[in-house]
Amino acid sequence: MSQIFKSLKQKRERYSVDLSGLHATCESNYRRLLQLFPDYETTNTRDFLLNGGQRVRLDVIERCRYTTLFKIDQPAAAEPWLLSARFELRAYHDAKMVEVSAFQSQRQIAPRYEYPNPGMLARDEKAQLNQFLAEWFAHCLAQGHSAELLTGLAGGADDVS
Repeated sequence: MSQIFKSLKQKRERYSVDLSGLHATCESNYRRLLQLFPDYETTNTRDFLLNGGQRVRLDVIERCRYTTLFKIDQPAAAEPWLLSARFELRAYHDAKMVEVSAFQSQRQIAPRYEYPNPGMLARDEKAQLNQFLAEWFAHCLAQGHSAELLTGLAGGADDVS
């Protein structure tokens, strides 16, 4: 019987953020963002296509001395089950880190949540969103087509490959 109580107590313990893991993810996200949008300081928008034909748009929303706020939008493809992806990111240039500040319609993501909660968010929602961004960036880098290719498509190029 005491084993059951120990198990329940462990489940109720407060989640603690893995700061070193979160920092590593945010640092790799910064490097990947710069690969996708190297001229963000002089350009406000970057468009590219993924292999499946989905368009991705990165916009600079706000520039400050040490931070930049970005918006990323990947509209839904033709499949009705696939949702659009919308991120807001804050880049900290002095620390060389990027973190998700908003995802879809969710604003102000806390580092941890008690569970259960009204929104049914995971205890480590912020860490999961930053990890998802890392995987999404890796996908874009592996499957994306450059802006020059988009210009060619707009000019009437027939073959993309």
